[in-house]
Amino acid sequence: MAIKIQMPKLSDTMSEGRIIKWLKKEGEKVGPGDVIAEVETDKANMDMEAYDEGTLLKIVAKEGDRVPIGGLIAVLGEAGEDASAILNDAASTPKKDSTRETITEPVEARQSSVGNVYSAAAPTVPTPAPSQPAATKDNGRLKASPLAKRLAQERGIDIGEVKGSGTSGRIVRRDVEGFSPVVSSSAAKYTDVPLSMMREAIAKRLAQSNIEAPHFFLTAEVKMENAIAFRESLNQFDEKNKISYNDIIVKACAAALKEHPQVNATFLGDKIRMFSNVHIGIAVAIDDGLITPVLRDADKKGLRQISQEAKELAVQARDRKLKPEEYSGSTFTVSNLGMYDVDDFTAIINPPEAAILAVGSIVEKPVAENGELKIGKRMRITLSSDHRVIDGALAARFMQTLKKVLENPAALAL
Repeated sequence: MAIKIQMPKLSDTMSEGRIIKWLKKEGEKVGPGDVIAEVETDKANMDMEAYDEGTLLKIVAKEGDRVPIGGLIAVLGEAGEDASAILNDAASTPKKDSTRETITEPVEARQSSVGNVYSAAAPTVPTPAPSQPAATKDNGRLKASPLAKRLAQERGIDIGEVKGSGTSGRIVRRDVEGFSPVVSSSAAKYTDVPLSMMREAIAKRLAQSNIEAPHFFLTAEVKMENAIAFRESLNQFDEKNKISYNDIIVKACAAALKEHPQVNATFLGDKIRMFSNVHIGIAVAIDDGLITPVLRDADKKGLRQISQEAKELAVQARDRKLKPEEYSGSTFTVSNLGMYDVDDFTAIINPPEAAILAVGSIVEKPVAENGELKIGKRMRITLSSDHRVIDGALAARFMQTLKKVLENPAALAL
């Protein structure tokens, strides 16, 4: 009996997946556990395994197709088995292509020969019509379908410049989609880049966070002389596996979160949940977005273990090979742009967390201490907090603790 192979849910926030590559061909035998395709989710590229044994009868979703969770992507069964029943059932469900959602436009109604009764014409594949003057009007009113007008507005197109190919020069969807404005040589040139699934997820989640979570920000400047000396001392013992400043910052955040568990929390509408475990996400920049692999129970791990795990997770993140359990479940995030010579910045909270720490560069600057001017090494850190969970005084106490630990990092070795 033929079996549907459906798009699985490969991450906690996934709503659809894109087929990157099929690793099995139609007619090939597969067994449970065989990797049959590579799928792009909103977080990583994942291997998709078969759960049943059989022959791959039909590949429905082609490479590049985007399919919602539960959508049909292939059919498995006995060699030579008829899969038409499954395919016919799925034929009415449209897939998404790799660049945009399919937009269905109502077929233009045509007047019948009887009175004012209208009947819908059968849909046909649109063919280019002879060129007509742009912005055809009827009694001063622009002739364009509602969908064409909406598409033009969304794309910033002056619909008056579009030539219509519909009945009597009416502007329809295909005209707007195929419209290329005449650009003068002095006008700016541009390239439209389709969003990856990761970039789409980032756009949605962070826009939602910025709207729903009332952010406020606290910035502190940290004396880093002791941290610099501490790191240099530790790295003398292991030149190959050096501890980074970010490793020290992560461990310091873990210590501060244990002292202030109200910051290690999330907002649940009718309650605030404070987590017992300290799982710290480390923001890693990759080609088409940002992902936060998670260092679990960071408060219980030494600097060397944190350093090794962070390096391994960063490599997997850049290769898009993270597993769902490696990038989900963080309770606090550290975003460090110090390596890019950024002095300070503010970060948007990574939902459902209640706070995120933004870390800038360590810079040499003149500082006044005990009435004397000297050159110091300073680092600016900014805490973004969700005011539904964290009040200003609590955030300030957390920052005081974090600053104290960073300025006296030897305590982290205890």
